[in-house]
Amino acid sequence: MKKIHIVGLGLLGGSFALALRKSIPEIHFTGFDSNQRNLEDAKNLGIIDEEKLTADPDTDIIILSTPANTLAPLLQEYLNNVGDNTLVIDFGSAKSKLCKSVEEHPKRSQYLAGHPIAGTEYSGPKAAKPDLLENKVFIICEMEKTDIHLKAKAYEILEALNMKIRFMDPEEHDTQLAFVSHLSHISSFMLGKTVLDKMEDDRNIFDMAGSGFASTVRLAKSSPAMWAPIMQENKKNILEALSMYIINLSKFRDKIIEDDYEGVFHEMEKINKIRDILDLQ
Repeated sequence: MKKIHIVGLGLLGGSFALALRKSIPEIHFTGFDSNQRNLEDAKNLGIIDEEKLTADPDTDIIILSTPANTLAPLLQEYLNNVGDNTLVIDFGSAKSKLCKSVEEHPKRSQYLAGHPIAGTEYSGPKAAKPDLLENKVFIICEMEKTDIHLKAKAYEILEALNMKIRFMDPEEHDTQLAFVSHLSHISSFMLGKTVLDKMEDDRNIFDMAGSGFASTVRLAKSSPAMWAPIMQENKKNILEALSMYIINLSKFRDKIIEDDYEGVFHEMEKINKIRDILDLQ
């Protein structure tokens, strides 16, 4: 492993480079970001060694870590120009449309559809952390469509990062992520909006906010530039998750309207079983 090129030098792309530098220090990192400030920060923070608009022909791996709605054209562009021994990996949070966009590409075997399950509510190179990916899950979709020799390069870096590999169908990936990730962010954003709307009438409301509110609304600090495109790319599954969530909220509200507090208690008691599931993670 000699060269890695990263397109998108934010939280994930930056954390990936910082972590891999510790494990395989001889790798030469090149990269590009459309945000000039991000590009300068990435160079100053040692995320990349050199700014390059495109990857060198002898680059081992190209990482695409840009907003979800930019990945399909970027992936087409890089596959069109990639050298025979280069693997292209994306870090996108929506997989189905992206995989379909290159299913007939003559260099499809040089693409690995990936998704590291890691992140924070912060964005940009300055948010990057060398331990962000440590022991996190890395999902691979359509693993059988990637060239076996190029795939070995991906396994080498994932092992160096101590990541746990999971294999999923793209549709299954998008459905599950809509419920356990994308819906969580929408809920957090809308809770934040609800309280901000109330704040227009009651300027002291945030004085009452405790740790519960802070932890629940934490994701509302996430970058809209990243999350709005995810809503676009995974629209069908997100709408299904949102519809189910709204139905459950309405039923819970109805119990309170009807003074059915025994029902409220039993509903929350049933939901408590999620504690046992999460404790096993």
